[in-house]
Amino acid sequence: MLTGPDDLRVALDVIGIFAFAVSGGLVGVRARLDLFGVAVLAWLTGLGGGVVRDVFLGDVPPVGISDPRSIITVLVAGLVVVGVRPWILDLTRRNPDLRLGGIGSAVRHLDAVGLAVFAVAGALKAVALGAPPLACVFVGGITAVGGGAIRDVLVGQVPEVLRREVYAVPAVLGAALVVVADQLGMLTTAVIWSTVVLVFVIRVAAIHLDLNIPTAPQQGARP
Repeated sequence: MLTGPDDLRVALDVIGIFAFAVSGGLVGVRARLDLFGVAVLAWLTGLGGGVVRDVFLGDVPPVGISDPRSIITVLVAGLVVVGVRPWILDLTRRNPDLRLGGIGSAVRHLDAVGLAVFAVAGALKAVALGAPPLACVFVGGITAVGGGAIRDVLVGQVPEVLRREVYAVPAVLGAALVVVADQLGMLTTAVIWSTVVLVFVIRVAAIHLDLNIPTAPQQGARP
């Protein structure tokens, strides 16, 4: 069984942590939080999904709070957001629409990066630890959406995963592809990166084409 070398999983984790941490920090800027609030939101968004993953898999303490590489990555991402915060605030004072439009677009695209790499990284780690196939898919999905859900709840928003947008579906698909490839003995580095790209492309397409998950038809009037 080939699950990919440890350094590949670490690389995926680092990319996901950085992307989600920056998105969390930007959401904090958009919500006009102070520097501490921005830093906390970046920290929780970047590490939240990985911590939830490790707790589900029984790999404690989670690498998100024990691995120096994860901690350094989220610190660097937080510093990046704090560094550009004055520039962003200055731009939004001159163009208020930028705070909602421009920052929102950046957050969604960064989320797409984090979603893709965390879905694959979460499934890879579950496979490496010998979890059942269905559990591996679940863990990959929860790793991908966990940090963003924590971020949205903290700023009083409905998490993306609970909206109509195509958000969690690409993550679950990516995790499932990893599991299927492992079961078939075809889990190579090329397959892993191809799956990351596929999840990212699907999520970005959903953003730009405004693709939504169908909802059940409502019957009768609202009470």
